[in-house]
Amino acid sequence: MGPLGQQKPMRSPASHALAYGATLACVALSLLVVLLIQPEIAGRPATLLFVPAVIVAAALGGALPGLIASGASVVGAAIAIARAGGFDTASTVDLIVLGAIGLASSWFGERLLRARADAAARTAEVTEQSAFLQSVLDTVPDAIMVIDDRGLLLTYSPAAKRLFGYDADEVLGRNVSMLMPSPYRDHHDAYIERYLKTGERRIIGIGRVVVGQRKDGTTFPMELAVAEMRAGSGRYFTGFVRDVTERQRTEARLHDLQTELIHVSRLTAMGEMASALAHELNQPLSAIANYLRGSRRLIDRGDADPGVLGGALDKAADQALRAGDIIHRLRDFVAKGEGEPLVERVGKLVEEATALALVGAKELGVSVRYALDPEADFVLADRVQIQQVLVNLIRNAVDAMEGTQRRVITIASAPAEGGFVEISVRDTGIGIPSEVAERLFQPFFTTKPSGMGVGLSICRTIVEAHGGRIAAEAAPGGGTIFRFTLRAAPSEVHHE
Repeated sequence: MGPLGQQKPMRSPASHALAYGATLACVALSLLVVLLIQPEIAGRPATLLFVPAVIVAAALGGALPGLIASGASVVGAAIAIARAGGFDTASTVDLIVLGAIGLASSWFGERLLRARADAAARTAEVTEQSAFLQSVLDTVPDAIMVIDDRGLLLTYSPAAKRLFGYDADEVLGRNVSMLMPSPYRDHHDAYIERYLKTGERRIIGIGRVVVGQRKDGTTFPMELAVAEMRAGSGRYFTGFVRDVTERQRTEARLHDLQTELIHVSRLTAMGEMASALAHELNQPLSAIANYLRGSRRLIDRGDADPGVLGGALDKAADQALRAGDIIHRLRDFVAKGEGEPLVERVGKLVEEATALALVGAKELGVSVRYALDPEADFVLADRVQIQQVLVNLIRNAVDAMEGTQRRVITIASAPAEGGFVEISVRDTGIGIPSEVAERLFQPFFTTKPSGMGVGLSICRTIVEAHGGRIAAEAAPGGGTIFRFTLRAAPSEVHHE
């Protein structure tokens, strides 16, 4: 069978007819020669003249034509001997020898015929496999190259030509390191030698992203996978190369878009809180103005008590600091950019995020309870981003409890498996239907009439970027629990 399932080639009816025709022709020619020269020869030479006909027939047609030629030759030789004067012991022996030669020639002829057929079939199969392999090499989008254990290129696909810019005759027989920039080019042969000596795999069967160099000298990132093959005493390595330049550009662009989306989400949240913040800031600013006016009146009357006056100014300063603290938290929340994950205290993250998220929620009768485990108080996190998650979850909890009698938010922390800390936000709202829970974190899915459906999607992106997971579930007794995990800080940091 060939590589595509075809059967080995069989002898055609035309070749069979040719073999039998040649058999009869050879025997007839031998008989004619014997009859023509019969006056000059006697029995034994006449018998030997049929041997070439038998050999030719067996060689051309195999067993059956050889046997037919043998039988016809024996009959013809017997006729020739009879015409020459009759049979004797020697002529009888000659006929037996001629028959034996015919049988042996037929057997060898059949073996020779089958050997030729097998060789032709193998040649056809190899040709077919070569054509099949070449068609794969011509059409596969990834560049394919084969090198030997000295690093010399043996195969170079058309995709490799398009990728590197070299023609096949420019690279075949040369070291594959010519397709790499320095310092990889200088160290490549040492990598092969180390692998051949130690068997330690760094790319073979693993794959990695490396740097390639085109004919014009430009470099590009490429994904390289290498497979090893042994043939006889030789070792060969097949490399599959894919240009990942566009993929890295796409990933970088998606990363930028994700950062922009997070920033826009912060701005959206800030806009939603703007009216509530105006009321929250109005209280300390009004208090500052009142304290300062009162102090001014005391000074104008000339009977200002230094203690009273100092107390009023101190209270005004406290209110100014309160307003400044609100502005400071808001500025950090809206700030664009990413920070490196640092060791942060869960308690502080929750406290600041709660203060920001519950601005304007006091009038709604929402209360917050904390169940923070001291053993799970240090995490590795970007403070602003994790506060973004907490603010979104807390404000969602506030919205979920609108219209309910009991409005309690419980924020808890606890150690989790695998060196993580779990933070949960629980509300006493109406809960989430099971069919909705499966789609909560999908982009642009929302249950709010005026929602955009990006808040929880951004929360998932942030948490997963920190190496954690986020999920939602129905709370016992009603409501919803959102849980997310962060990596716990190393224990030695706690003492510091």
